Amino acid sequence: MKTKLVTIALIVIAAVLAGIKYQHYISQPWTRDAQVRANIIEITPRVTGPVTQIYVNDNQRVRAGELLFEIDDSVYLAASHQAKASLAQAKVVLSRANNELKRMSALEKRTPGAVPVITLNNLLNDVESANANLQAAVAVLDNAELNVKFTKIYASKDGYITNFNIAEGAHVVANQPVVALIDEASFWVEGFFKETDIQAMQQGDTASITLMSYPNNPLTGTVVSIGYGIAQSDGSTSTNLLPNVNPNFEWIRLAQRLPVKIAVNALPKNVQLRVGTTASVMINQRSVSAG
Repeated sequence: MKTKLVTIALIVIAAVLAGIKYQHYISQPWTRDAQVRANIIEITPRVTGPVTQIYVNDNQRVRAGELLFEIDDSVYLAASHQAKASLAQAKVVLSRANNELKRMSALEKRTPGAVPVITLNNLLNDVESANANLQAAVAVLDNAELNVKFTKIYASKDGYITNFNIAEGAHVVANQPVVALIDEASFWVEGFFKETDIQAMQQGDTASITLMSYPNNPLTGTVVSIGYGIAQSDGSTSTNLLPNVNPNFEWIRLAQRLPVKIAVNALPKNVQLRVGTTASVMINQRSVSAG
């Protein structure tokens, strides 16, 4: 009899603990499916040419405005010199057209009818054309000088250079990314929660974050946003323009997962966030009940 009572008591205690755990899970959504994310800036040269100097190494921390590497500027310097010469010529042509117009206008004032109207009109057109050519020459020079500046590639943000695989002499192409810069001020944790958990959270809730790489350094965060949609595979067009529909078992309905963006409140000095690493996230009960 005593053994039965002990057994019943243990079953009751187990049931109570299971109920408490379940209630805790319901009120505090939790997921192990979370990752560290950050804004990735693609460092993209705006001119083409061989790399002549490299000032950083792979996985190095850089400051905004720091020089990363240089591209051979000889071709662009030559284009700049040519543009300056063309600008000088355009100024001379404009000056000559203005002088001729002034001379003929003065002659017409002294002796009315000495200069045909069509001649004056043509001279005025020459001045306007020379002025337009001058403005075009200025634009060409501006573009040439910009290209010279673009041969020096700088970091646009404080962050970390990664996947830097170019070497001196390598040929880079304009508008083709060559290296990634991780913005160190943009790190966040993205957790993927079941759709059944979304109703228990809201923007502004606090969260507990455990990084797999730092299991003994729990972090706190704040829910920034909750995803409004995910991609659907059913209904997408397959071969022969037919819809692609996955088989579905009526007795099994898997909950979809939605991304929840969580900002990290404070980062200990001995913890370094790295993009793509794994984390666990739990939305705290106090924040849910407070909402």
